[in-house]
Amino acid sequence: MDWFWNLYNTPSVGSAILFVAITIAMGLWLGRIKIGGISLGITWILFVGILLGHLGVRVEANTLHFIKEFGLILFVYAIGLQVGPSFFSSFKEGGLRLNLLAVAIVLLGVAVTYGIGVITGTDMSTMAGIYTGAITNTPGLGAAQQTYADLHGVPDETMAMGYAAAYPLGVVGIIFSTLLLRWVARINLDKEVLPQKGQEQAAMQVKVRMTNPQWADKRVSDVVHSGCQPFVIAQIRHADGSIELANSNTILQSDDVLLCETCANGKEQLVALLGEECSAVDFSSNSDSPIVSRRIAVSNAKMNGMRLGRLHLRSLYDINITRICRSGIELLATEDLQLQVGDRVSVLGTEADVQKVANLLGNEMKKLDHPNLIPIFLGIFLGIILGSIPIKFPGLPMPVKLGLAGGPLIVAILIGRFGPFYKMVTYTTTSANLMLREVGISLFLAAVGLGAGSNFVSTIVNGGYMWVFYGLAITLIPLIIVTFIGRFVMHIDYFTLIGMVAGATTDPPALAYANSLGENSQSSVAYATVYPLTMFLRILTAQILVIL
Repeated sequence: MDWFWNLYNTPSVGSAILFVAITIAMGLWLGRIKIGGISLGITWILFVGILLGHLGVRVEANTLHFIKEFGLILFVYAIGLQVGPSFFSSFKEGGLRLNLLAVAIVLLGVAVTYGIGVITGTDMSTMAGIYTGAITNTPGLGAAQQTYADLHGVPDETMAMGYAAAYPLGVVGIIFSTLLLRWVARINLDKEVLPQKGQEQAAMQVKVRMTNPQWADKRVSDVVHSGCQPFVIAQIRHADGSIELANSNTILQSDDVLLCETCANGKEQLVALLGEECSAVDFSSNSDSPIVSRRIAVSNAKMNGMRLGRLHLRSLYDINITRICRSGIELLATEDLQLQVGDRVSVLGTEADVQKVANLLGNEMKKLDHPNLIPIFLGIFLGIILGSIPIKFPGLPMPVKLGLAGGPLIVAILIGRFGPFYKMVTYTTTSANLMLREVGISLFLAAVGLGAGSNFVSTIVNGGYMWVFYGLAITLIPLIIVTFIGRFVMHIDYFTLIGMVAGATTDPPALAYANSLGENSQSSVAYATVYPLTMFLRILTAQILVIL
């Protein structure tokens, strides 16, 4: 057994990977435990690392530092790619109001943190750790640690200890604040469900009988460009029962039944324009029809960023494109819609022409199973350069760097949003993105826990137990103030509010709890609306606290 003890006692890359691996495995297993329906999930990795560190497990410092920083970079970059496409659109319409509330939660949290630090005399770097734990934001912890190391040349282990002390009640406190609002406002959940929002641009199918004489003997293109909300006429069922694939030059007749695709918020206008809805008409009953329907995957990189109108598919082939599925959302196939690798295009037409379109778009599923690594590592390269640039803010004694967390996050958001415009293929499968995120955050938490474990117990016993109460105040005060304003002043529905709270604290357990209260998407939409901006602000404010 000497070989085993040598592996245990001798610092090496092998022993580092050994301890990190067992820390992650044990943490993930414990993450399955739920108390009152609430689980700390992946954060158990941090506590297992602290326990092993307390028991004497030691990992070579430079190796541990690399594992921590590289894991953090992978995590935030994967988040940036995920939220990038919706980051800027989240400020539109109702999203602006929700983002303002989320920003208020962030700023109040910083104010409470700073106030507690000044009143109690607690070092502000320690308060930054407590702050990130109280709002359950691990990337913020990583950014604060890196900023401190850049300023002082040595790490501050009390940050991780403060984070670990505040995190458990941070999760509980977030959910408690939503329960308090529900009790004070005497909320009836059944009355809080609204017509589904956030999907106004999602495509839906409508069957309309054309009874408006205005469009008799007119071409399809005349109707489509009439100024109505965007829609597509896919097929036409004539009075004699024959079914025809629609194109721009198809002539419409009275009593034709049109199979249309339109946006959810354009249905009523479309029906009013053409005639009357007749959902019972069957377009599949004509067995002699040569028209087939296929979903074609865009795997040809040359199609990335191309607008549908520029491809002239409807005029070159006897086909019609009705909708495009992207990241689970069904989009209307308008002429100005840009294709992205990974899209699923719904095509109607003859078998031969549909196959020609499939050959053009690629339709090779195996290609989509392979992640495009060049944008990932190129983006990380650019992100580290951006994160190293000092940025001066008025009133701060030193410049702020976005660091190894903020730089890659911003670059990933920009690449995720604008990459297709420059023919950059950023597509990764959902499972690949999730794997990148989970591996990254697991490495980071394991390294943080193993590094902080040796002094954790003694620090908590010698006054660190107060950090738990500091963290609870940082969690509850901003949430209670802002949710009450959102409810009683702005009259926002309960499901949207608790989704906003989960996003403003970047807390998946809180979102899972919100979703368990009802079968609607209001909470998830609100979470996704505020999450990108909040994640950026949490990382930035954690660094600012270290500098103050």
